[in-house]
Amino acid sequence: MTPYHFSVTVHGDFDNMVKITHDALTEHGFAVVSEVDMAATLNEQLGVNHENYMILGACNPGFANAALNQEPSVGVLFPSNVVIRSTVDDAVVIDFLDPAVVLSAVEETGIHKIADEVRTRLEMTRDAIARASAVARAS
Repeated sequence: MTPYHFSVTVHGDFDNMVKITHDALTEHGFAVVSEVDMAATLNEQLGVNHENYMILGACNPGFANAALNQEPSVGVLFPSNVVIRSTVDDAVVIDFLDPAVVLSAVEETGIHKIADEVRTRLEMTRDAIARASAVARAS
């Protein structure tokens, strides 16, 4: 099975990691177009207590526009989800959906180049989160 995501594990306050992730996404050209607090939703709808679990829908408008110009229906695969979740050992994992894997289903070859570029930006975002987390812990 092809990995569908890549991650970074950091240590620090969950809410601070959400802010750091927002900031890193913005720094690399992404807008957060949706935010879903899955832990709150699961608690509200099912009465289930779950570790912190936030889903951010990230979109780079320039790349989204280029993709839509090539394949108007590709929007069903937007946005790129970024999950921020607590673990039982007090770590925070940030998972990034791999757009190259998701968009590999699209036959328009120009989309694949865009997906690779988006993945590169998301990898840069992941690395920025790791650096910012290290700085926050050192403070």
